[in-house]
Amino acid sequence: MSDIISLLPDSVANQIAAGEVVQRPASAVKELLENSIDAGADKIQLIIKDAGKSLIQVIDNGCGMSVTDARLCFERHATSKIKRAEDLFAIRTMGFRGEAMASIAAIAQVELKTRRHEDELGTCVEIEGSKVINQEPIATAAGTSISIKNLFYNIPARRNFLKSNSVELKHIVDEFQRLALANPGIFFSLHHDGNELFHLPVSGLKQRIIHVFGSSYNQRLVPVEEETSIINLKGFVGKPEFAKKTRGEQYFFVNKRFIKDPYLNHAVMGAYNELLSTDSYPLYVLFIDIDPSKIDINVHPTKTEIKYQDDRSIYAIVRSAVKRSLGKYNITPSLDFNQETGFNQMISPKPMNEIVAPSISFNPKFNPFDDAGKSKQTGISGSGGNSSFKSPINHNWETLYEISDKAEVSQLHLHNEENVKTTFSSEKQIFQLHNCLIISQIKSGFIVVEQQSAHERVLYERFIQQLENHKGASQQSLFPQTVTLSTSDFELIQDLLPQIEVLGFQVRPFGKTALIIEGIPADIGPGFSETQVIEQLLETYKNYQAVDRLSKRESLARSLARNAAIKSGTSLSKEAMGDLIDQLFACESPNVSLSGKPIIITFTLKELLEKFGKLN
Repeated sequence: MSDIISLLPDSVANQIAAGEVVQRPASAVKELLENSIDAGADKIQLIIKDAGKSLIQVIDNGCGMSVTDARLCFERHATSKIKRAEDLFAIRTMGFRGEAMASIAAIAQVELKTRRHEDELGTCVEIEGSKVINQEPIATAAGTSISIKNLFYNIPARRNFLKSNSVELKHIVDEFQRLALANPGIFFSLHHDGNELFHLPVSGLKQRIIHVFGSSYNQRLVPVEEETSIINLKGFVGKPEFAKKTRGEQYFFVNKRFIKDPYLNHAVMGAYNELLSTDSYPLYVLFIDIDPSKIDINVHPTKTEIKYQDDRSIYAIVRSAVKRSLGKYNITPSLDFNQETGFNQMISPKPMNEIVAPSISFNPKFNPFDDAGKSKQTGISGSGGNSSFKSPINHNWETLYEISDKAEVSQLHLHNEENVKTTFSSEKQIFQLHNCLIISQIKSGFIVVEQQSAHERVLYERFIQQLENHKGASQQSLFPQTVTLSTSDFELIQDLLPQIEVLGFQVRPFGKTALIIEGIPADIGPGFSETQVIEQLLETYKNYQAVDRLSKRESLARSLARNAAIKSGTSLSKEAMGDLIDQLFACESPNVSLSGKPIIITFTLKELLEKFGKLN
């Protein structure tokens, strides 16, 4: 029998390696940007076309490469970062394995132009599918420019698995933001299809966070700093009131390398204990500086996971440092150190010696035991008035419990588990309990309806129908509002525009990351601002996409229904309660909430009489 084991050709081996290193365009972006950072560049430009599917180009002013290095960098396991095994435990660079360039060259058409600062001429290398098709000397700027064209051109199956442009661009932006936050001393820019999405000048960490996420973040940040013998910790966390319902603004860096660490994330969340609800996620950008010999970064192909020698101590340091910073924020006002202090003297209209203490006026003749005064205190009065703890008894309260048998009867189908028909009165005996439950009499007893879940179900089925029929009513805004989004959120809303317009939104892009909102769906009641509706819609939509992985249509319908529904604690009129119950029973699934929990609970008269021992 002949031998059956043979060595794979280099081109095939490189394609297999590329499956680990380059999973999507964002993976290639990450590898190229890290190489530019390791090359000592202080100016890096990223140019993207077609969400990276057609072109990914990175231009830097780093050290550049010699003729030999320009050719050798495309070989597997060729690296300038390590020479021996011991170097793996002293790594402070971003890349080190020497597989990125070889993997990228195996699945794309690559053009490399590079020149060292001391050389007069540079080198151009062109590669397609691991094969060098051209190498020649050229005149080029010092540094390196590398272009990746037609990613996965020779692996159609992998290319077909790529998502829409908006999704792939979001992943690219995520990688770009991580590296930009970790290196505020480097200028970064990002262009997509001719539009500049980011222009990040050299700055400090706080200003870099503001440049990345927007000027509104200037008032959201709380500084964190802690120096110990184990680690040095610094960075910023977000104020609790600005926490969001979705993850995405949580960044941990170890020796400037972005990592994903649920253990340390739990430490930060523990510091917010009793400050946030369980479904809220605060912003944090935290940097851990640690001796490289105390960690192992070579545990994951994408190098986003790290093992620590003393993880318990690091956990305790992170939690206590964040908690102490939040405590300082809670008891002292935050100071904006970027503000010019020369204008402080112009703020106060009066000198300090003219400050007047507040005065209190009162009636010295007031007697709380005076009968005449009691008659004036029969409820809560307006501002400045007195109030009493008792209000007059309404002697007609007994009518709340009267049951009328004289009303006309109409038939409604109650689609519950027994699928039985239940008879309702045309003049329903209905009332609200604790502003969250609706109780309505039926022929066999009564039902209890959870009002928020009921309204969510009604709106969800209505929005689904609108998306299917492309018919949604809109209410015009009296004054159009402008909302500024993060770059990734703006790209996401661009992808959702056709669907949200069907639902009744009237929006149009304005500038790089802003939207002008001219109308919102008619089903959204008062009390919601246009900006609030858009921001909450995006946050809920991202949460559904990340956790439940629903379709785009279902995620949108659920998101809008969740945010537009009446909330527990809202007082409803009798007519509003009746309309809600009628609309609920017209739904296809009136009994089940969007989260799969019951909306309606039925109590029969027999069950109630048994409680009182009347049927024994």
